Amino acid sequence: MRNRLIVAVLALQSLATLAMAQVNDITTPAVTLPPVTVTATNRLQEERLMGPNQQPQWTARRPFGITRVYVQPPWQMETEFGWDAQYNRGQSPQHEIQQEFELGLPYRFQIDYEIHFANFIDRVSSGGGSWNYADSEWELRWALADWGKILANPTVKAEWKHDNGGGDSWETDLLLGDEFTKGWHWGSDLFWEQGVDGDLHTERAISLAINYSVIDEKLAIGAEQRLDSTTTAGARHAQLSEEVGPSLYWRPTPRTHLSVECLFGVTPYAPHIETFTFFGVDFGSGSEPTEGVTPASLRMK
Repeated sequence: MRNRLIVAVLALQSLATLAMAQVNDITTPAVTLPPVTVTATNRLQEERLMGPNQQPQWTARRPFGITRVYVQPPWQMETEFGWDAQYNRGQSPQHEIQQEFELGLPYRFQIDYEIHFANFIDRVSSGGGSWNYADSEWELRWALADWGKILANPTVKAEWKHDNGGGDSWETDLLLGDEFTKGWHWGSDLFWEQGVDGDLHTERAISLAINYSVIDEKLAIGAEQRLDSTTTAGARHAQLSEEVGPSLYWRPTPRTHLSVECLFGVTPYAPHIETFTFFGVDFGSGSEPTEGVTPASLRMK
């Protein structure tokens, strides 16, 4: 009897062991979860793309003093006050103030109108005189493609200028600009102006500018350079002028900007010192960044 009981217990243990082994052999099917991609970026807000032109925000306003870049977004309007002060060697200071109105249009067009007043007459009298109407300028700009589609984002500009002293003239420009890397922006303006009456002057110039965003959407510092060659009817040689100096860009509010620079002359015909100050206000539907243009993963919080 005892032997039978032992055999029965051993049989039950064997069956239990076999059952546990079979349970352990059952494999739970794996569950595949969707992949999760984590994207981190330190992209600046002012480098976010905006508007139909897919352009960064910093190009929608004057980023440099005398070097223009690209066009404004469609239906962004801007009014800007400018002050140009020249301190020439052995002469009274020359001051010129301007009021400019700009409007961005669809298909990467922009139209501008400027009116200038000065205490001199261009190429006729030096500074220190009474204030007078200097000139008016009508301008049309067109960017060849959306931002980033062509190297250096070329933009062409055509302008007609009615001058109080030197006669009417036409002007054409090639504007270039882009980003070196995060926070570093540059621009270049190749300029040609030809008088059609009066002194029949010819002016050729190139300006180069660069700045760095110290505080995103608020403050940038940089430098700008301009090389200018001017001839007039009957002159044997061109007057070559080169200036270079530091610049500062500040946005007190999201819709206002202030650009200040001080250039120092490095050639005999250049002013000893020339300062430029521009204060602008932008408004209109095109002045607002377009949500959804930049993926959410790339937006700064």
